[in-house]
Amino acid sequence: MKKIFNLFDFSQKVNYKTEILAGLTVALALIPEAVAFAFIAGLSPLTGLYAAFVMGLITAIFGGRPGMISGATGAVAVVIVALAVSHGPEYVFATVILAGLIQILAGVLRLGKLIRLVPHSVIFGFVNGLAIIIFMSQLDQFKVPNAAGELEWMTGAPLYTFLALVLTAILIIWLLPKLTKIVPATLAAILVVFGIVTALGIDTKTVGDMASIKGGFPPFHIPMVPFNLDTLMLIFPYAAIMAGVGLIESLLTLNILDEITETRGSGNKECVAQGGANILSGFFSGMGGCAMLGQSLINVSSGARARLSGIVAAISLLIFIMFGSSVIELLPMAALTGLMIMVAVGTFEWASLRTFRRMPKSDILVMVLVTGVTVVLHNLALAVLIGVIISALVFAWDNAKRIRARKRVDEEGVKHYEIYGPLFFGSVQAFNDKFDILNDPEHVVIDFSESRIVDMSGIEAVNKLTERYHKQGKKLHLRHLSSDCRALLNKADAIIEVNILEDPTYKVVADKI
Repeated sequence: MKKIFNLFDFSQKVNYKTEILAGLTVALALIPEAVAFAFIAGLSPLTGLYAAFVMGLITAIFGGRPGMISGATGAVAVVIVALAVSHGPEYVFATVILAGLIQILAGVLRLGKLIRLVPHSVIFGFVNGLAIIIFMSQLDQFKVPNAAGELEWMTGAPLYTFLALVLTAILIIWLLPKLTKIVPATLAAILVVFGIVTALGIDTKTVGDMASIKGGFPPFHIPMVPFNLDTLMLIFPYAAIMAGVGLIESLLTLNILDEITETRGSGNKECVAQGGANILSGFFSGMGGCAMLGQSLINVSSGARARLSGIVAAISLLIFIMFGSSVIELLPMAALTGLMIMVAVGTFEWASLRTFRRMPKSDILVMVLVTGVTVVLHNLALAVLIGVIISALVFAWDNAKRIRARKRVDEEGVKHYEIYGPLFFGSVQAFNDKFDILNDPEHVVIDFSESRIVDMSGIEAVNKLTERYHKQGKKLHLRHLSSDCRALLNKADAIIEVNILEDPTYKVVADKI
């Protein structure tokens, strides 16, 4: 019970100034992202902002690692856009609630540990792809609508002005930490660019040009959908995909922050927190979401290490929506664009480029493929799934080639096959090729001290081998089976008959345990 209710580590030393300033910076960076992702999903801007507030607050308090930021994300927006267009926002809210229930179930079943199956090459590809997406999304800020309402690239003075302001923000974020860390460089960049634009009266693109962020407290709202099987069948596929995408992105973000901060978060706790946040998001008119790597990196790079920064970011965002929209809408988009470009640069694993000549070719292929799928399809879950499958197949192929057999005949005329490497579906053919059934003596021993029977294919291979020796009037014995291998054979005793050799000197043979 202590682990469940111990939300805050009061023994942790908290730098309140750093946490509060980092939270304010994150809140400002959340606004354009939430609005943009709401547009991608075909929903109103407030739907994204409400999701950012609810997701950010709940996961900051109950999440699996302090300092991680959640909100409305592009990955989730891509999943629900088709449903939003075809059936409207009410069905989206219902889908978000169902996705939250699935995520809580995943946490209760302790499925968060499955993130361990994601290889490092896949994580590199995921991070690099996400960095490229963040950078490419900022290029849209260099576009303005024409007379027909279509976006086209800026030209002339507006382009040079916007570019100069972006470069100013980038230089401040890059240089200020080298001089002082009293104020987070990201917040300083936003304030300086805002001051320059205000003092000089520069006409440039602002947050208000994207959409109005003025609103009230998120209204409690039960989705107005028919509560029947047809509705469930309609929204369940979207909810399942959304839950999977959200958990994959959140758990990978958690792992990355663990490495950066050299601490350890709880994946299962994060699953439950994400699920609870999505349920409340659906009931409070939000589009749902998951952890945000870009904003989390802004938070951590600003020095935040406790839960306070995430709570401050969520509450600040709500204050901006309810009371400060007129000021926030004046913020230059150039400042936020420069901030997100630096996030993209910091997110990209530049070290992965230096490993091209050192890493196995299969790992390089997986990394590049995951990056490509992430960038082209904007589907992080699919990219990670493809990477894991290919990595698993490569691992299986490599292990299939590693099975070996050392052969010898002892003084009693018994032939021994000492097997090295796992016996599973991939290595069955190579395993069978090791035996000379026609020329072997009457008694043959297979020594598994350096091997394991892993799956049903391995069991069947031993069974078939036993039958082939039996047809030649010869006896096959197994030696040094591990306890888990014996358990597999005992469960399969209806289809397999082999002798398990107990005595190392081969003087006492038990037919079968």
